[in-house]
Amino acid sequence: MRLFTEVTGEGPDLVLLHGWSMNSAIWKTFNHHLGPGVRVTCIDLPGHGLSPFAPAWNSLDTWVEACLEAAPPGAVWIGWSLGAMLSLAAARRAPEAVSGVVSIAGTPRFVQTDDWPHAVAVGTLGQFSTSLREDYRTTMTRFLALQVQGGVDARATLRQLREGLAERPEPNPGALELGLGMLRRSDLRRELPDIRCPCLWLLGERDTLVPASVAEDLGALQPASRVRVIKGAAHALFLSRAEATAAAIREFLTRTGSGQLPLPVS
Repeated sequence: MRLFTEVTGEGPDLVLLHGWSMNSAIWKTFNHHLGPGVRVTCIDLPGHGLSPFAPAWNSLDTWVEACLEAAPPGAVWIGWSLGAMLSLAAARRAPEAVSGVVSIAGTPRFVQTDDWPHAVAVGTLGQFSTSLREDYRTTMTRFLALQVQGGVDARATLRQLREGLAERPEPNPGALELGLGMLRRSDLRRELPDIRCPCLWLLGERDTLVPASVAEDLGALQPASRVRVIKGAAHALFLSRAEATAAAIREFLTRTGSGQLPLPVS
């Protein structure tokens, strides 16, 4: 059993991983901003979009393994939110398979602790888990609103998220529960120094889920990485500030030798 993938373009390989509860249809508009000269593989995470959900896919490690099996070798992985966490874990687990990581609104730990204040409150994800079982659609409406809260063009971004979500089947409830559990429990902070491939962290200036204030801590945990804050952006910065996000990625690919993109950096 394999995850659903959609491949477009020709050139150096990029892998795109979406966030919790979404699917890879959300990348369609953003792919145009990346421009020609790359081959993009979009993957639907287990139980999301057109991907099946197998009982054996029951942990962060097994989701990473499923993504590695579906991805071309040696690609740069671009992950959004939960997808960013999976991309980082893949780079740590299989360094020969991942040549670089771009984390879009990602963080090594999504929930707050005494030594990690730049994150979601512990109870917030627990509330999502409870309300998800009671009323999926209301929970999703609230979650989508959080992703655009405070950002520029919030209404247009929310519309894009809804359209992408509606293009494919609703996610499997078990996959949603597991995904929330990963976000609650996973902590990759100790693993960041062991990730040897080039890494770029893109944060939204107005993100309420992954605050931009985490930038300093990311730089301390992974000094060789690059950290950029996209002005005016909330959590879905690749939609609300698509060209700025794509320009940062193109610059990163060119500087690290991961691919020579023909479009100039704006």
